[in-house]
Amino acid sequence: MTQAAARQRGSAVQTAISEIERRVLWTSTAMIHHANRVRPNPSGLKVGGHQASCASMATIMTALWFGPLTADDRVSVKPHASPVLHAINYLLGELGEDRLTTLREFGGLQSYPSRSKDPDPVDYSTGSVGIGATAPIWGAVARRYVNAHGGQAGTGRQYSLVGDAELDEGAVWEALMDPAVQGLGEVVWIVDLNRQSLDRVVPNIAAQRLATMFSAVGWQVITVMFGALLEELFTRDGGPELRTRILEMPNPEYQRLLRCPAAQLRERLPGDGAGAAPIAGLLATLDDETLMRAIRNLGGHDIGALQAAYARIDDTRPTAIIAYTIKGHRLPTQGHPQNHSSLLTVEQYEQLAGELGEDTDRPWSRFGPDTEAGRMCAAAAARLRRTPGVPAPESGVPTDFGRTPTGTASTQAALGRTLLSLLREAPETASRVVTVSPDVSSTTNLAGWLNKVGVFSPTEKPDWFGDDAETIMHWREKPDGQHLELGIAETNLVGLIGELGATWSRWDHPLYPIGVLYDPFVERALEPWSYGIYAGGQSILVGTPSGVTLAAEGGAHQSIKTPSIGLEQPGCLSYEPAFALDLEWILLSCIGRLGTPDGTSSYLRLSTRPVDQQLAAVPADPAARERRRRQVIAGAYTLRRAERDRPDVVLAGVGAMLTETLAAAARLGQQGIAADVICVSSPGNLFDALQSRRGVGDGPAWILDQVFPAGRAAPLVTVIDGHPHALAFLPGINRVPSVALGVSRFGQAGSLDDVYRYHGIDADSIVRAALDLLGR
Repeated sequence: MTQAAARQRGSAVQTAISEIERRVLWTSTAMIHHANRVRPNPSGLKVGGHQASCASMATIMTALWFGPLTADDRVSVKPHASPVLHAINYLLGELGEDRLTTLREFGGLQSYPSRSKDPDPVDYSTGSVGIGATAPIWGAVARRYVNAHGGQAGTGRQYSLVGDAELDEGAVWEALMDPAVQGLGEVVWIVDLNRQSLDRVVPNIAAQRLATMFSAVGWQVITVMFGALLEELFTRDGGPELRTRILEMPNPEYQRLLRCPAAQLRERLPGDGAGAAPIAGLLATLDDETLMRAIRNLGGHDIGALQAAYARIDDTRPTAIIAYTIKGHRLPTQGHPQNHSSLLTVEQYEQLAGELGEDTDRPWSRFGPDTEAGRMCAAAAARLRRTPGVPAPESGVPTDFGRTPTGTASTQAALGRTLLSLLREAPETASRVVTVSPDVSSTTNLAGWLNKVGVFSPTEKPDWFGDDAETIMHWREKPDGQHLELGIAETNLVGLIGELGATWSRWDHPLYPIGVLYDPFVERALEPWSYGIYAGGQSILVGTPSGVTLAAEGGAHQSIKTPSIGLEQPGCLSYEPAFALDLEWILLSCIGRLGTPDGTSSYLRLSTRPVDQQLAAVPADPAARERRRRQVIAGAYTLRRAERDRPDVVLAGVGAMLTETLAAAARLGQQGIAADVICVSSPGNLFDALQSRRGVGDGPAWILDQVFPAGRAAPLVTVIDGHPHALAFLPGINRVPSVALGVSRFGQAGSLDDVYRYHGIDADSIVRAALDLLGR
């Protein structure tokens, strides 16, 4: 090909990609317009959408999808740019025309990208600000882990398309600052720097400040500030002064210039500084159309500038590309401080159609196959098409190791022992387990497991304390390690287990992630973990120690509301086992629910309180033992049954509270009051069972007949080391009078007896509650 022919070919390609960019902008705008102005809306409520945010991202995403993006890459798209993603997928043939009219409709295209609900390719669910942005970081770790453990996850980049206002979220910087992130060269963030948030032009957003923050944590920073037209103007007389003026003016002032006609722009842009005269002279050489294009010619809307930035990505370290953009670019609302969720009027929509050469009567169209743009779309579709993987064989999770614990043990200690038993009894299953903690491995009883499996690291590192006789926990870092430890940031932990729990659907390589953290901090981690579940990440979150058990630590380390979280969290089963064997059965059952299309996450609330395992009274008969196991998993079992046809009172306890519950039952018996004792292992499962009995849901209704039979209904006392309302529904099973005991105020430091007495969950309080119910 001659030089002239190559230039002609390059010009044709650039023209075609510009046509695609305009079509992406139009299609995304038209989707939102149809949802709000065309589709019938009987309620009259605003459907919504973000046309300005989409316009801000159209060039960035077009340049990426029709540039360096490959089938191995994954992209997290900022929430409000969802229609842009759907528009690109439509042009690539991944979405039918009939779907473009369903944005924000029931069963249609989602308001924000959703892996589980959208019909077209979506790599990461986004919507909760900051969480979707950081997900590709943990996706990169998960991919490396899969590759190191025999999977085939490829080596592509992990892109995050982030709005500048999204960088206000603390979760973003918690993730970026973790030392594990600095070596993730496949991570690329593209920051849409449009200087606007929901309500206003943000006055203090500066690319240099953001660049400094990214650089400080070891990232490469590429700033895409201006487009080709402005860069050329900067080389003329008055150009350096114009550049300085634009860089130094406040964000709101620049945004106001975008709203000015040419005459006002000539008056305002020079300003009143030393460079005003040279700038005015330069502007005098430009016609109105060129001047209006120039003030809008930022790098984030210049295909060539973005392509050059993408070509500079350094794959040896994370990269942040800061792209200057205009919110609402090319729309009649561009640059307006309140355009975030504003909708084009019919007249403005028609005006845009005329400017872009589109037809409002036929808003949905693809490029013809014989056009240069059509050929580019076909080539991109072929390049980005992913080959379906081969699902990994099932590992066969055991349900019972067949041993009955003796002596005294806590459920927290039982966690580590169960993992070690899994290594011995079911090595194939154990090989898929990956544990994660935020610098609390030793204090949550994972030391034995960690010593056996090692710590995951892409490269093997020396254990400098391996020959130290006093070192109990050995920190052996190696590629086949199965434990990951991040810094003390719970949001990072749950973000990582969410992505580790999504490998079954991303790369057909199921993992069984178990995240361990102090139970009081489950609340801090709740939103990103919940969002990970929504996005299809199946994991087990272990909160330990829970409740007021860690009495000496005081209120700061005593959890109150977490039982309610387990009860209410969608897509998640919750358990609080009382005994070591209960924990074993529950953990194995929860592992068995991971890594499948119909799988689910679990939350385990464990205790450091030592409990006499003889109190569990595990049946010796194999059939009776299996019946007990099934009841533990379903939510409850009868631990003690009074020797009467109907008891005087029923005591229902959870977790470590069974010691006090059994003691109270014995004392009531001494007073001639017959008490049944129920061990509740999962309030959530029991609530689902009750709902199922009422015709709502599909919970295990049979458990209510076995554990709360109507023939043994009696006044009920419930006791839990957490807020008492978590069990407040239980009296409704048989409509009996009740008293709910639990923790409903901030804790106190002290001995366990003192703290239990303070909260009214000691044996004395249980006895008094029963006597009050019976009027004795």
